[in-house]
Amino acid sequence: MSYDVSFPALGMEFHLSPVAFSIGPFSIYWYGILIALGVLLAFWYAMRSCKKMNIDPDKLIDVVLVGIIGGIIGARLYYVLFYSGDEFIQNPWKIFDIRDGGLAIYGGIIGSVVCGSIVAKLHKMKIAAVLDLASLGFLIGQAVGRWGNFVNQEAFGSETDLPWGMLSERTEAVVPTGPVHPCFLYESLWCFLGFLVLHVICRKFRRYDGQVFLSYIIWYGIGRFFIEGLRTDSLMTPFFDLRVSQVVAAASVLAGIVLMIVFCKRTSLSGCGSRKIMELNGIQDEIPEEEIIDDGTSTIFGDLEIEEDEGDALADEEPDGTPKKKEEPAQDTAEASEAEQNTEAEEPSQDQESLEQAVQPDDGAEDADASASSEAAETSEE
Repeated sequence: MSYDVSFPALGMEFHLSPVAFSIGPFSIYWYGILIALGVLLAFWYAMRSCKKMNIDPDKLIDVVLVGIIGGIIGARLYYVLFYSGDEFIQNPWKIFDIRDGGLAIYGGIIGSVVCGSIVAKLHKMKIAAVLDLASLGFLIGQAVGRWGNFVNQEAFGSETDLPWGMLSERTEAVVPTGPVHPCFLYESLWCFLGFLVLHVICRKFRRYDGQVFLSYIIWYGIGRFFIEGLRTDSLMTPFFDLRVSQVVAAASVLAGIVLMIVFCKRTSLSGCGSRKIMELNGIQDEIPEEEIIDDGTSTIFGDLEIEEDEGDALADEEPDGTPKKKEEPAQDTAEASEAEQNTEAEEPSQDQESLEQAVQPDDGAEDADASASSEAAETSEE
């Protein structure tokens, strides 16, 4: 199956096939490739930025891996739960078939946040800081992944006369009167712009851990609320005929604003952000790697102790098996030489002083000799 997609006012036409290539009986879809590309770019950004956020990259890998699994499960469950038809009831096996779409972004976000936070808690990481970094990754993944909807020709809106209106076989089946809003494009651009804004906030203006995540749910919620109102394939609530994503978007925006107000004076920052707050918390511009990486090996199953190398252990023992005594550090050569020279300089001065005392005539002896000479002269005169 393929689609002829055009933007009539722009004079642009595309021939799209959802299948990228096939390997034997297996087909690889553009939808999955683009989602995987978004995840990889988000992961690359997170690993490049984790040191500035004071997050251990080894532990972050565990969080990301579990978060991806939780995100896929959450995205599919969200879609299946709110799907209005009976397709999944009649064919339960189709719940596991995601080649043609059927992943809800809000479900993916919820699944990733819950599962990733559990792993971060087990690793004793600061969950709020991890969520700040994750929210930037979400925006990257969403900006790229939405183009999978374009290839599948889904997530489009109602009729429009705007110059970028889109037309295809699938849009005409739903809206036969003319071009429709390319909602996938709106959301992709909104997420890309949000990434740029939140990246600057994270690096220059962040005052506390969790601020970027709250900014993310507000930013994305505002955009999603209005874009969802244009779509023709929205999941609906079983009551009041409301769009599920609009309800979730409105609730997330409200919750984000309230928490922003509550935490407005918080300054519990552990990584990059406002220069003033960083100085207040004694945070360097980039956290040295040796300060954030533990001595133990971190895995999804916990911290493993590093075993001492047998060769190093034997090198620290005597032949009889007793531990070697640590040698005391030798006295600095320059200091020893200087002390020796001072000692030699003092000894001659003492000898010279003794010699001068010996050579110097005694005043008492001179008086006695003079008195004896005077008496001898008087005797001779008599």
